[in-house]
Order: sequence, then structure tokens, then C-alpha cells
Amino acid sequence: MSTSILEYAPDILGDGFVAHTFDLGRDPDGEPGPDGTPGTVVATLVKYTQTPQPAERAVLWVHGFSDYFFQRHVAEFFARRGYAFYALDLRKCGRSLRAGQSAHYTTDLAVYDQELDLAVAAIGAEHPGLPLVMAAHSTGGLVVALWLDRLRQQGRLGDIVGVVLDSPWFDLQGSMVLREVATPVVKLIGKTVGTRPLPVEAIGVYGQSLHVSAHGEWDFDTSIKPIEGFPVRFGWLRAIRMGHSLLHRGLDVGVPSLVLRSRRSFAPKEYQPEAATADVVLDTRQIAKWSGCLGDRTTVIPVKDATHDVFLSRPTVRETAFAEVASWLGREVER
Repeated sequence: MSTSILEYAPDILGDGFVAHTFDLGRDPDGEPGPDGTPGTVVATLVKYTQTPQPAERAVLWVHGFSDYFFQRHVAEFFARRGYAFYALDLRKCGRSLRAGQSAHYTTDLAVYDQELDLAVAAIGAEHPGLPLVMAAHSTGGLVVALWLDRLRQQGRLGDIVGVVLDSPWFDLQGSMVLREVATPVVKLIGKTVGTRPLPVEAIGVYGQSLHVSAHGEWDFDTSIKPIEGFPVRFGWLRAIRMGHSLLHRGLDVGVPSLVLRSRRSFAPKEYQPEAATADVVLDTRQIAKWSGCLGDRTTVIPVKDATHDVFLSRPTVRETAFAEVASWLGREVER
């Protein structure tokens, strides 16, 4: 794998951010390009340029579903602690979504190993020998946990010294009966007609609680993070459920892990103010239940009044979350 220094271009976030596009080659899921020929995929590494020189450590952020990196304040938090900050928009996600592609679609979460490996190698080339902390949100938390377990098995953890998971998606929402009935159906349909969307109504409560055009404070790009979210496709959900099965059998991510989550979930059918003080996407009880499957050095912190992305909560709540991260980093990574 090449470890040459990357070439960056200005990023969509403007001042303080640049981006590099990795060409990942042919789409393993076979989605055609806009001209009907076999499609290709890319991933995008975002770098915060206002990091300390020299940095003492580095961090790589990975987004969730219907998401991309836009959390400037997260980069600023880590930079103040002496970290070189990077974020990765995975293939078909955010900055890496191309015309004709099904947003976020994959039939195997392990394909993301390619861009994760490339990003880590690039960070290592720019900051040789620096300890690296992984940070990931929601679906990204599942993807990164599975990847770290594979790295550990292969003896390739290298400079990775910790992982921070922000409301990781560790199980399908709903009752156990619903999960047991739905999962075989999802796996069957997902294997045969994977790009078919699930017949579910898009509610958009979470997006409304975040975006400035509705009830939130965040001005993200709704073309790559829609208020209602992107369609959930059977093939993608099949990959998620297979990932959940691997997690539930027990992993070892090989490094200390911090799991942040809201104290409670809330599932309204339409926006209510309470949506800004709870996780309206995932069941926080499931996050608590399955966090122990990451290994034997896991810290779980429930954050009062946090939203699904804990770092997009109201100002006082996210200050609490950042304080918890700082405390954990001091104990587990920086000592």
C-alpha cells in the first residue's frame, strides 16, 4: 500500500478544511455509472488544517447512515487537545456519492476496509508514528468495530490506540419478535434484489431536530444528508444484520473503547420538542446491551438529554459529552 503524502483540494466546509479523493476502482456491487458502463467508487479523506504543529496524536472520524462529516466543532475540539484531525466520507456517502449511485449502498460492510486502510496509511505517512484514535457515529460505529476486530486478528492495529463510538448501531430497532421475523426476510430479499428500498415511510423527525430550516442549529447539505434520510435498501440492511450477528458473537477491537449514548430513546411519528433531548433513531438499551461485545476495555457513558449524534446535542449537553471524551482520553490514551 502506498504511503506517499496526499494531494488535497479545498473542501466544501471552506476555511480550515481540505479533502483528498481516493479512487477505489470498480464498484464490487456492480452498480453502473451514469453512462451505463460499469461504475467506479471513490472515498474522500477530509483534513482539518488548523491542527497543532507538531501534533501529538491523530484522530479519524467516520460518519453514520444518511450522513457525512460536517461537524466542524468536533475537529476543533480534538485540535485543541493536540490531535491532527481527519474524517472519512465512505464510498457512495456524502462527498463520495456520484451520479447514478444508490446512496450509502453496499452488500458487505467489509468493503469499507479498503478506504479505512488507505486513510490510516495516509495519516501515518503525514504523521509517522503518531498514536491514532478512531471515532465513529451510528452505522460508522458498527463498521469501525468490525474493521478493528479484523485488524487485530491480522496483527495490523499498528498505531491505533483507542476508539470513540458515538451512539453506535449495534442492533435493529424494535422488539425481539419483530427482529426475529424481519431478519430472515431482509436477508432473503437483500440477496436477490438488494437495491429495492424497504417499504417504510420516511418521517424525518431526527433531521428536523437538527437542521436550521426546521428546529435545529446545524446547516448541513441536505442533498447528501436529507432531512428525511436516504432510502433504506434490502441489500444494505442485509449487510447490517450480518454485521450485527458478528458483533453479537463477540469482538475484540484490540484497544480501549468509549461508547457515548443518550440516556433514553423516543420514537415520535412527528416532530416534538422532546426529540431534541433523546435518541429518536436507535434504541439506547440495545447500545448498552451490546457494548460489552467490543472487548474487555470498554467504557459506556450515557449522556443526559443527548440526541442521536451526541455531538449535535444542545450546547450544554455536548459540552458534557466533550468533557467525558476528554476525561477518557486522558485516562486511556494520553497518559
